[in-house]
Amino acid sequence: MQTVDQLARAIVVREGGYVNDPDDPGGPTNYGVTIHTMRRLGLDLDGDGDVDAIDVQRLSIEQAVNIFKSHYYERPRINLLPADIQASVFDMYVNAGGNAVKILQRLLGEFGENVAVDGALGPKTAAAVKRAYDKAPAFFVDAYGIARRNYYYALADRRPASRKYARRKDGGKGGWIIRAEEFISARYDLTDRQHKERTSAWA
Repeated sequence: MQTVDQLARAIVVREGGYVNDPDDPGGPTNYGVTIHTMRRLGLDLDGDGDVDAIDVQRLSIEQAVNIFKSHYYERPRINLLPADIQASVFDMYVNAGGNAVKILQRLLGEFGENVAVDGALGPKTAAAVKRAYDKAPAFFVDAYGIARRNYYYALADRRPASRKYARRKDGGKGGWIIRAEEFISARYDLTDRQHKERTSAWA
């Protein structure tokens, strides 16, 4: 099993370096850490009294890793989950915040577990996850990955500006979908044809 540090470093690699895409609500981002996160944490790296794009550019890999471990793994208590699913939920939490837990909580309903969909990972949600996971460990992990993929497609359905993250210009799978499928068994990956059918209604 990978350590939390290894999981965090894998996320940094997956996220890549500095970007400032006007279509991304996260704004300037480096190694997956957004300017909003840095402002919340007060990371004024150049000491000029504010947190701006220059501070984001100055963020180091080690700082990003530590932010992920402290604020996206330890604080939301992802450690309460079965080890097999931690990597996927951790990765999604970095990408989507509390929605990562809401996806998990909605999924639990499909497994007959009644929990509040509030984005908080507490003892009740953790216990429900363990019960659902114990019924079919591998399938539960795949089901969460599939739910992640569905979340990305639905988000792109609602927000045309985000469709480029789910579908490349040539019609192939975009970064969001590829990312979700990294955590799904290959047999559940969508074929190129299925992906194109799913996105055919997009302009």
